[in-house]
Amino acid sequence: MPTKRKYVSPRREQAAAETRAQILQAATRLFAERGYGRVTVADIAAEAGVSSKAVFASAGSKGDILNEIVDTAVRAAGDEQAVRAVLAERDPESALGALARGTRAGNEGLFTVHEAIHKALPSHEDGEALWERATADYRAALRTAAHHLHTLAPTGRPEEETADLLWFWFGPGGWRTLVAENGWSWDRAEAFLLRTAVATLRTP
Repeated sequence: MPTKRKYVSPRREQAAAETRAQILQAATRLFAERGYGRVTVADIAAEAGVSSKAVFASAGSKGDILNEIVDTAVRAAGDEQAVRAVLAERDPESALGALARGTRAGNEGLFTVHEAIHKALPSHEDGEALWERATADYRAALRTAAHHLHTLAPTGRPEEETADLLWFWFGPGGWRTLVAENGWSWDRAEAFLLRTAVATLRTP
């Protein structure tokens, strides 16, 4: 007896994907505004314009939703593109300029997502692991940039120290401190961080 093939409706699949995206966007906004611990599934449902049942069916629990937000941030960060731009430069100052532009683009474009993750850390059951997962590729990209800088202009400073400094300046904390906490424009923050990095790394 022939097996019945399950009918898959492209329109239904598209509607489900749109609902899921809507839920994730609503959750990201709420986590960024209020913090993960202060947001309920009912809040997410209301913000997305769906039922709580639809949230669970489409995106899972609140923890599942946060995990998807982290995975989205990692996929969309553009770390590889930023690294390629840095490696294409043949002098340290130009390489740092490319790094400043690349990290700014990632942080500015994903600002709400980064805020959602940042504000989730204090109340998340495993915030440290969450942060490590969210930033592992970012850190690796800055280590690659540090290695390239040492290849272009070796100094007496250990390469690991240069990578730490790049994280201090161009990691998410540096951008957030200036833009979110102190109200700087992205242009001003980029110019300052680049200027500071160039001046410091010129000094052995």
